[in-house]
Amino acid sequence: MTFSDSKPHYALLDGLRGVAAMLVVWYHVFEGFQFAGNKPVIDFINHGYLTVDFFFMLSGFVIGYAYDDRWGKSLTMSGFFRRRLIRLHPMVMLGALIGAISFLLTSMERWDGTHSTLLLTLIALVCSWLMIPALPGMQRDVRGNGEMFPLNGPCWSLFFEYIGNILYALIIRRLSTRALAWLTALLCCALTWFAVTNQSGYGSIGVGWTVDTTNLLGGTLRMLCPFTIGMLMSRVFKPIKNVRGAFWICTIILLVLFHVPFIDGGTPMSLNGIFEVACIICIFPIIVWLGASGTTTDNTSRRICRFLGDISFPLYIVHYPLMYAFYMWLMKTRLYTFSETWPIAISTMACSVCIAWLSMRFYDEPIRKWLKKFAK
Repeated sequence: MTFSDSKPHYALLDGLRGVAAMLVVWYHVFEGFQFAGNKPVIDFINHGYLTVDFFFMLSGFVIGYAYDDRWGKSLTMSGFFRRRLIRLHPMVMLGALIGAISFLLTSMERWDGTHSTLLLTLIALVCSWLMIPALPGMQRDVRGNGEMFPLNGPCWSLFFEYIGNILYALIIRRLSTRALAWLTALLCCALTWFAVTNQSGYGSIGVGWTVDTTNLLGGTLRMLCPFTIGMLMSRVFKPIKNVRGAFWICTIILLVLFHVPFIDGGTPMSLNGIFEVACIICIFPIIVWLGASGTTTDNTSRRICRFLGDISFPLYIVHYPLMYAFYMWLMKTRLYTFSETWPIAISTMACSVCIAWLSMRFYDEPIRKWLKKFAK
């Protein structure tokens, strides 16, 4: 759903966002095998968590493109925040509600086998709707895994997305392109330091999902660095001419990058961290640039990109409650490999896509259509 003064979408970027959302679901399937089986690393799509950094870069590019030249003309501060809330928050609320329902259907069982209460579940739901994160060990951390939002873990990235939107409206949009370039360079240096020196302690930058010093710092850097790269690119972007097959080229690159195994070793520098920052700082901008330069050339690719773009955010925000049930099933059956569980794993993915489409078609689009009148 668009506003009357919205600019045209980059169709290929919409499609790539959908590809990344599908890869998030695929990654979380294999994360379940690691989590349930208490394995040190994920077996297959080990770098799937970098989809979040790719999302942040896409968000920065699209927000810069859509809003940078409208401030003081057709856009006010309050109008910007209303638009962003209408775009994001209805699905945030639905995702938390689905998470609560999923938790209730599993008898409100925590990961350690104990049970939470209905009151605490309702409190966790309301706090999720208000984007108030839970501290590890709090009673409303109902699953007991230390997640910011225990009913729907991936909402941690929306927490940082909202922070990025606030910083953009208050500060970043006011920066000259030169100043934004300097800020982006500093953030790239900071993220490189965090990743290469292994500040997380386990060889990757897959942090931000809980409330502690390392995760708050890492989550902030993971959001701000690609977010500002995307915004800087939106200001200096000039399309590359005659790019054929850009969507498929970018899709293959993402598939390859996310399936690279964990790169062990490296002292004092983390080799895995070097790979991660190379993806974020060097390769992801190339993918975004190629995607923004390309166009759909036939009805099939146009429909694929539109479908993937339409379900991308709903899929990201509603799939994890199903993953909680899948993880619980893995723990109870003690099956920890894809070969043993592929029918259930594929069914979980398929159900996630179906719920995402239904949520988009019968909830997100109608409610945004109704709400957008208040953003004028």
